Amino acid sequence: MEQEILKVENLSFEYPDTPVLRDVTFTLCKGDFLGIIGENGAGKSTLIKLILKILPIPSGKITLFGEDLSEFKEHCKIGYVSQKASSFNSAFPATVKEVVMANLYSKKGLMRRFTRSDEDKMRAVLDKVGMSEYENKLIGELSGGQQQRVFIARALVSEPELLLMDEPTVGVDARSLQKITDIIEELNGRGMTMIMTNHDTPYLVREANKLLIFCEHGNGEFVRRSDLTMQQLGDIFAGKRVHHHA
Repeated sequence: MEQEILKVENLSFEYPDTPVLRDVTFTLCKGDFLGIIGENGAGKSTLIKLILKILPIPSGKITLFGEDLSEFKEHCKIGYVSQKASSFNSAFPATVKEVVMANLYSKKGLMRRFTRSDEDKMRAVLDKVGMSEYENKLIGELSGGQQQRVFIARALVSEPELLLMDEPTVGVDARSLQKITDIIEELNGRGMTMIMTNHDTPYLVREANKLLIFCEHGNGEFVRRSDLTMQQLGDIFAGKRVHHHA
């Protein structure tokens, strides 16, 4: 039986006078890759913030690893990669090593010292994203694409089982874009469960095995890639609403 990682049931959310999610329902099992497609303001980032408990759930239910979200405490099981530009001050005087290691504090507590094992984990994830040689560089000295690869390493150092990525390739150079997509495909190939928003709709349709499509405010249509018809593909790329549930 497949291990259920995330279950979203009848989830709704609205900002003042602006509904963005309405009765969204889907389930992800271990190894699933969910691509979230939609225009700006359609609810993609809002959904991720609800799963991360950044926003409160007004209506509906989220279950993580079999536990109601309100009771869930094992936050190290979840990795998060945001849009770098909107979430990080590049002038912050921290090294690449410090940025990555900071994500281990939740496991250790602020007063605990890092161990050789922690440093090994840090170097392993930097190696995975091709940033080993930059360990002692200040994060602000790196290009945007290099910074984003460091943030992916930061998300991975706690060895998460679910990785959430909100537009992780926005504004990165071509070399970093290829490197980041290679990392994503390798992680998913090894069985990591992933959720990703991305304006590169063809990439998500090609790589994700499940899609959540916001083509108008409110309803997200959940569809398995294997069930997509040519008509539905045409509707996705035309920005039309898809009338198909899986």
